[in-house]
Amino acid sequence: MKLEVYNIKGEATGRKVNLPDEVFGIEPHEHSVWLDVKRYLAAQRQGTHKSKERSEIKGSTRKLHRQKGTGGARKGDIKSPLFRGGGRIFGPRPRNYEIQVNAKVKQLARRSALSAKAKAGNIIVVEDFTFELPKTREFRNFLLALQVADQKPLTVTGEYNNVLHLSCRNLAQAEVAPAKDLNTYQIMRAGKLILAESAIEKIKEVCV
Repeated sequence: MKLEVYNIKGEATGRKVNLPDEVFGIEPHEHSVWLDVKRYLAAQRQGTHKSKERSEIKGSTRKLHRQKGTGGARKGDIKSPLFRGGGRIFGPRPRNYEIQVNAKVKQLARRSALSAKAKAGNIIVVEDFTFELPKTREFRNFLLALQVADQKPLTVTGEYNNVLHLSCRNLAQAEVAPAKDLNTYQIMRAGKLILAESAIEKIKEVCV
């Protein structure tokens, strides 16, 4: 697949770049995408939730009244889950939510996500660029020039670029990621993928 290359002003340069078919031209495998997105979202959970159970509540262990003969339900101590302020029955405990997914499945998921974006025409290739200083206005002007500012754009760079990251972080819908850190969830969440020319080869190294 060949795509036009644009500059930072949104103008066509007259050059075209070839996207490798083994990454951008496969038939998307939806189940692999689902597994990798599920893995990513599960890994974001802290798993630090905790509530106190009966044995952890501070209070008297005296039996409130005798077992039989009162006409009321039998009760234990004041820490019973039946009472306000008592322990919680089967409450949440700290746990690890991480899900293991094979490396080849992750690669297939990324290729599937990229191929789906390419098939839908949601990939734009731009020349490698940077700014002298971190400027949110300059980055927004760049997105406006490409007419993608309101389409959740994800800009993929060949290497980590701190200036671009600082320029982008105040834009709620936009995101910047180096090719080596690209994951399936980011790709699927983005409305438009903006690929720097140097990122294409890096993506191929990561996904194949």
